[in-house]
Amino acid sequence: MPESAVRLDERDDRIVATLDRPATRNAIDQQTVDELHALCARLEVEKKILVLTGAGGVFASGADIAQLRERTADDARRGINSAVFRRIRDLPMPVIAAVAGYALGGGAELAYAADIRIATPDARFGNPETGLGIIAAAGATWRLPEIVGHARATELLLTGRIIDAATALDWGLVTALHEPGELLAAAHGLADRITANGARATELTKRALIAPREQHPAIELELQAELFDSDEKRARMTAFLDRRARKEHP
Repeated sequence: MPESAVRLDERDDRIVATLDRPATRNAIDQQTVDELHALCARLEVEKKILVLTGAGGVFASGADIAQLRERTADDARRGINSAVFRRIRDLPMPVIAAVAGYALGGGAELAYAADIRIATPDARFGNPETGLGIIAAAGATWRLPEIVGHARATELLLTGRIIDAATALDWGLVTALHEPGELLAAAHGLADRITANGARATELTKRALIAPREQHPAIELELQAELFDSDEKRARMTAFLDRRARKEHP
């Protein structure tokens, strides 16, 4: 059996998935895709937070070019990378991408599929696909404009420009920069803040965030209706009122 391409660190409320193909700088190959599908199948049921990162100071250098070169038109229509990235995006609980070093091509598109992205100061993002005679077809042409705006996404996708971490932060592609030794701890800190909140409210907030625009505002009203009748809402609001009363009348 080949060594795992995705190393897992499991906790009660989250899984850290580390892309680990050092010989190819964590390039995303078919094995990686298969292992990510298997992980998604679990997380669709277990509903844990997913933290995505890469080993060896690199997130993912792109798709595996040796495999990509041999793929045919039929392979393109199957959406090999696109399908698993969409599945990651649609996971019930939030996905955090902790990006160190290069996130290029398919690696960048994997990061775009996350709900939250943080990075190290040496991180680099880009989609050089047109230089290889193809397009960024695993989500970049529609996710990237949603994240950084249409004009900036257009420039990146048409020129193949690679941006540094400071630019990614300025553009809102990432929300914070952390030194390499602190990156994973920062991702866990985000996960800790998320898990301190209501699990179902978190799940439904994500569902509203990724819903198509035409579903709003009706989707929020239906999701809120479910939560308004929940035991967790009553318990959390009662606890809040009790804490406030204790502060006001010690």
